[in-house]
Amino acid sequence: MITVFGSINMDLIATTTRLPKPGETVAGKDFSTAAGGKGANQALAATRAGARVRMVGAVGSDAFAAPALELLDRAGTDLSSVSKTSAPTGTALILVGGDGENMIAVVPGANGTLGEADARAAIDAMAQTDILMLQLEIPAGAVEEALSRARDREITTIINIAPLTAEAARLGRMANIVVANETEFERLAARDGMGADEREKALLRLHEETGQTLVVTLGADGVIAVHQGELVQVSGLKIVPVDTVGAGDTFCGYFAAGLDQGLSFKDALRRAAVAGSLACLKSGAQPSIPLSDEVATRL
Repeated sequence: MITVFGSINMDLIATTTRLPKPGETVAGKDFSTAAGGKGANQALAATRAGARVRMVGAVGSDAFAAPALELLDRAGTDLSSVSKTSAPTGTALILVGGDGENMIAVVPGANGTLGEADARAAIDAMAQTDILMLQLEIPAGAVEEALSRARDREITTIINIAPLTAEAARLGRMANIVVANETEFERLAARDGMGADEREKALLRLHEETGQTLVVTLGADGVIAVHQGELVQVSGLKIVPVDTVGAGDTFCGYFAAGLDQGLSFKDALRRAAVAGSLACLKSGAQPSIPLSDEVATRL
């Protein structure tokens, strides 16, 4: 079983011909709302991949709470550990440009109320064979406590060090498996502007230092990882992206599900990369997450 301890949001999405520059106003083309939050997105992806998933998080008592949980509930994710608070449900304000790239501002709301007690309760309810998945849209103290307690119980932990906070590198070092994009990995490695050769060397160096499995998503160039002393590379699909929001979360959820279901490391990466590619073909974070049959068809 996978426990996801993380954020639950409503996404407010505006599409534009291109993303604005600082201080610039551009005309929008469309507006929509969709359930989101990195934690909830990853939980839904893992559920759609066929895993048993428990979501641990918080929503408000406002009008956004029910729609923020609707797709998770419909998919069969265990929501018994999602609490309701007096704070508003978290929101993400998203601009999507004509090339599919995006800009996002996140307002934590109820996500910001999660603390160390919530982390302890989440870990104490897990079996040793479960997988814990974390991101950085909830308070750093809660993430740190969850990682520390899981380590004490020898529970496998996966952290996606996004969004890139000041604590990302430190917290990333505490997990068994780290998932990062190129920019996030540079923070972890404390080196900017790495080329492909430098990235491979940094992956091997960090792996030797920490013993961690490190996974770096490269967008259209697929994924590179280091696991048990070896570099592993897989490709996604050749696509023209419509909206990249949620693609990384889709990858994370499918990757965790693959490991939980007993796939080999490389097969789990490949399935996750294909799922992440498919997520770029539709708008919205959660509505774009593909079903397992869709992914299997493209493998």
